[in-house]
Amino acid sequence: MELWPAIDLRGGCCVRLQQGDYGRETIFAEDPVKTVNQFIDGGSRRLHIVDLEGAKDGAAVQAELIQRMVIAAGVPCQVGGGIRSREIIELYLEAGVSRLVIGSIAIEQPELFSKLANSFPNTLVLGLDAREGKLASRGWLETSSQQAVDVAIQSADLPLAAIVYTDIARDGMLQGPNLPALEAMVQASPHPVVASGGVANSDDLRAIAATGAAGCIVGRALYDGGLTLSAAIEASNETL
Repeated sequence: MELWPAIDLRGGCCVRLQQGDYGRETIFAEDPVKTVNQFIDGGSRRLHIVDLEGAKDGAAVQAELIQRMVIAAGVPCQVGGGIRSREIIELYLEAGVSRLVIGSIAIEQPELFSKLANSFPNTLVLGLDAREGKLASRGWLETSSQQAVDVAIQSADLPLAAIVYTDIARDGMLQGPNLPALEAMVQASPHPVVASGGVANSDDLRAIAATGAAGCIVGRALYDGGLTLSAAIEASNETL
């Protein structure tokens, strides 16, 4: 299973939110490039980077910083947050980003998302962020009536790189993943599913791997010290 250490950006800093609440923010580092180097030095083979301001505002707010992070990383980087146009996709690809996570336009403009997915095959990742099974968008500030599993099924024929499935209630809470919901997503989607939200320890990673998930994004546990990077890599069955 692929391990994706997460770096969430806001105001140029590396932060973590609880349940996507912008009012419940913890700053973990003021130099995200240094955080990148620490993950890479520790054995990370890929990184997941999120522009939290971009997610809320619908723009590539921290594109310049992300480009510096991608260059420093030298490994595949997956970026999400505010990617709502062809121009932003091209901007990030030119900056060296490997995969782009798109959520809001997939929910709000499915025809546009389909066109973009076909224009950039095996590059776009469908970001499905669910609150009690229903999809949220625009930095999780809006909740739709659509079920996450239904959108995954509707996207079956698109040439996506993967699906990132986030359980918002678990995100940043260190209370363990929502395994039944994740398993349902893995079974419903023909695309590789990357889990996100709730990981607190190595047992959580092993449980996620047992669902058939292709990968897992881990954030707060790596920053709070509850899970070391080497232990996370080992639990994900990746080698240093």
